[in-house]
Amino acid sequence: MKVQLESLKQDTPQSFSLMFNPRLSDLFFWHFHPEYELVYIEASQGTRHVGSHISSYRQSDLVLIGSNIPHLNFDFGLQTTYRKVVLHLKPSFVTNSLAQTPELSSIQNLLQRAQHGIAFTGDVKDRIGAQLFALEPLPAFQRYLQVLRLLEALTQADTFELLHSKPVESHFGHKEQERLQRIYAFVDQNYHRKVTLDEVAAYSYLTKEAFCRYFKKRTTYTFTDFLNRYRVTHAKRELLAGRSSSEACFLSGFESLSYFNRVFKKITGRTPTAFRKSVAH
Repeated sequence: MKVQLESLKQDTPQSFSLMFNPRLSDLFFWHFHPEYELVYIEASQGTRHVGSHISSYRQSDLVLIGSNIPHLNFDFGLQTTYRKVVLHLKPSFVTNSLAQTPELSSIQNLLQRAQHGIAFTGDVKDRIGAQLFALEPLPAFQRYLQVLRLLEALTQADTFELLHSKPVESHFGHKEQERLQRIYAFVDQNYHRKVTLDEVAAYSYLTKEAFCRYFKKRTTYTFTDFLNRYRVTHAKRELLAGRSSSEACFLSGFESLSYFNRVFKKITGRTPTAFRKSVAH
């Protein structure tokens, strides 16, 4: 699997950039950038991984991601058809144009809250998604006005979820992110089998004790907890695909059905069986 880490560079004299239907489903693209990102995707189901938050979305997702928050591409691993649009707002646009314009203070406040990561739900999600796709044929000035309008609409949305209880702050440089990227890629490639702390520590060129301290400090999770959460995310996919709890357990790397049931309920609040029944309706 090809792995990439990228800090976005924009050389065009524009306040924002748009990507319509970028295809990255075959990439584990864990990345960060100073730009604020609004992403909308229509797909049967997928993984939402922003900062330390990991969950699943169904049918569609609209998420606003703050500056320099690491995140995974929302189309990672998708095998079904999907549509996707990504809006990147330049930091200079936020700090100069928005912050210096009193009439746009509500949008500035929205982008400050984006440091938590915001997942929008309800009617606003697909309405804003449709407006994002409608930007494609517009000339630059009309795009600019419409982007302000849809951001203003998001300031009035009352159906959303903050993905982190506190703002996510990234103090890591490129090399630090690259090391974490290697670890995440290792998990992605090996979650389905037994993974030991000794193995992943050696892969990271650290002793086991040093690795445990490093990983907890950088992610707020122990490695075992992170691995379990990653496995539960993939178990959800298997359950959504019609697999039984037992099949989802072993396909996602758990070695004990009882342990799988216990971990799944701890992370999601439901048993695997209850989860599968809830999404079947």
